Amino acid sequence: MPRRRHFYLFWGLVLLMAASIQPAPAQQPAPAAPAGPVYVITYLEVGAASAAKAAAILRKLSAASRKEDGSLGFVALREHARPGRFAIVEGWKDKAALDKHAAAAKPAFDQLQPLEAAPPDVRTCNELAMGPAGGRDPMVKGTFYVVTHVDVPPPSKEEAIGLVKQLAEDSRKDDGNLRFDVVQQSSRPNHMEMVEAWRDRTARDAHVMAEHTRAIRTKLTPLHGALFDERLYEPVR
Repeated sequence: MPRRRHFYLFWGLVLLMAASIQPAPAQQPAPAAPAGPVYVITYLEVGAASAAKAAAILRKLSAASRKEDGSLGFVALREHARPGRFAIVEGWKDKAALDKHAAAAKPAFDQLQPLEAAPPDVRTCNELAMGPAGGRDPMVKGTFYVVTHVDVPPPSKEEAIGLVKQLAEDSRKDDGNLRFDVVQQSSRPNHMEMVEAWRDRTARDAHVMAEHTRAIRTKLTPLHGALFDERLYEPVR
């Protein structure tokens, strides 16, 4: 074979190999920890027969957690009509305070683990629209709680954020409102949690049919990526 053909064959193979080599995909950075206050909402489900035992564990955990350094509020909630389903709503001044609390709370969660129907669903969040109480439990007897998960597709995120912020601001003026806060999931910012506390069920029912509530819900509904997941609770005291 003439030398020139060897030359072209060699460089043709080199170019073919180079074209087949794909660059390694860029590493995606891990989500940054929220700066400043950190809020956590944990959904927990236990067997119905274990509901009373779980409530006793959560009652003790709540009382101890509210006394910890850096606590901005800690309340354990039991879902109405579904006694085995709970939610924990907590706030901490920063991630260091949350990490310290997590170590202190581990024995309680170890006690809960054998009672659980599934692992806890833990959602770490940053603040989006906090009221004057700064996420603290109002500690009023008979308080009626609502926790709502709002999920919108990413392109609708900014519009939805504006709507839930407006809903929170307007709702704090409603008769009987004790708390209306909105937090945003740190790893999925198009997921939000609304935490409401009301003097009683009657006050909350009036809020649902208020003109401002219905106007915001009308605008928010077409943006939903999932059902408006609204759950009714009472505090575990």
